[in-house]
Amino acid sequence: MKEHVETVVLDSQGVSAWIAQDRKVLALFQVFHAMGADFVIGANSIVEVGHARVNMSRLRWMLSRVKVEPVIESAARASAELLKGAGLHGHENAVDATVAEVALRRPGPVALLTSDVDEMARLCGDRVRIIGL
Repeated sequence: MKEHVETVVLDSQGVSAWIAQDRKVLALFQVFHAMGADFVIGANSIVEVGHARVNMSRLRWMLSRVKVEPVIESAARASAELLKGAGLHGHENAVDATVAEVALRRPGPVALLTSDVDEMARLCGDRVRIIGL
């Protein structure tokens, strides 16, 4: 990866892959870490991955290594606008919109690690580099 990345945003799948120590994701993280990139998640991604099967000690460890962005009213309003602009709606897209909103307000260049490549591309446009998991 030759292009510099300032911020790496993870959706819930990115968080889950990190917790599970997925080799592809860990290799990407090493490259981004070497660039000095900040790792960021939206607070509601914690809720998405905090299910009964998750290793809570690994989740806590991972959270100690990322910046967790809160979802405050202004972020929620901006996320709703992103959904509307992308022609998306519903609860299945709501958290993705908040993740996209976090990515769009972080210092760039920004990379977003996601399992929802098409949806995130619609939400972020060309302002965020989307990396599929």
